[in-house]
Amino acid sequence: MTGFGLISQDLGNVKYTVEIKSLNSKFLELSIKLPRAFSEKEFELRNECSRTIERGKVNLSITTEQNDVKNSALGIDVVLLQQYLQQLKEVSAKVNQPADNLLQLALGLPDVVKYTEEKASEDEWKTVTQLLKKAVDAFQQFRLDEGNVLENDLKFRISIILENLSKVEVAEPERIITIKERLNHFLSEAVGRDNIDQNRFEQELIYYIDKLDITEEKIRLKTHCDYFLETLKSPDANGKKLGFIAQEIGREVNTLGSKANNATLQKLVVGMKEELEKIKEQLLNVL
Repeated sequence: MTGFGLISQDLGNVKYTVEIKSLNSKFLELSIKLPRAFSEKEFELRNECSRTIERGKVNLSITTEQNDVKNSALGIDVVLLQQYLQQLKEVSAKVNQPADNLLQLALGLPDVVKYTEEKASEDEWKTVTQLLKKAVDAFQQFRLDEGNVLENDLKFRISIILENLSKVEVAEPERIITIKERLNHFLSEAVGRDNIDQNRFEQELIYYIDKLDITEEKIRLKTHCDYFLETLKSPDANGKKLGFIAQEIGREVNTLGSKANNATLQKLVVGMKEELEKIKEQLLNVL
């Protein structure tokens, strides 16, 4: 399930920002980006995220922004700066290009300007953990809001399947009559009405109709749909369970279609399949 949470706090000389965002995934795939000062806290952060975030491809980013960069500067490595300048001049001469602003370019190269890399204090870490909790709360609220929308959509799709099932109940008696008339007409044209053994015909008809009986499929389909709606009400994470129930609904709908032998029923079954595919797509977003 997608999610997003962003919290920032300015503490005078430092601004802390915690951002959490996620995409759909069957498992928890956690990627953490931290300042060096908090690198030793990564394992603790992973445990906390694993406890509160159940599933998803999650990116957690914690950044610090120094409001006074000068205070963080430790000094300039003059020897390294001279080496960079010498190399830049040689390259400039070889390619026959003007050697303008080489000092500015050299100052931006790695390790020339050194900054303090102090270890984060407990107060700073406490601030970050408080921001993390707020970011996770915002992240979970985002997921909850999206989940409410998904729940309403899933209920709507199931209601359409149940509505089509009720229409199947209405159309089924006519289906049996149509099958009987069709077989009777076929035999009359093939061997003649007077040559039909009515007792044998009735026996074969009962056997044939029994093979096309969809009573069990209707009962199971109704049961699966009710169970799906019941599972939706549970406060637990039941995305996988709902996926399994949707598979069972699909089996019953397919069997109904194979036994339908009637244009009206086939249309209703096609409508059920269409809604079921939409349900399966939405379940990819459910924890």
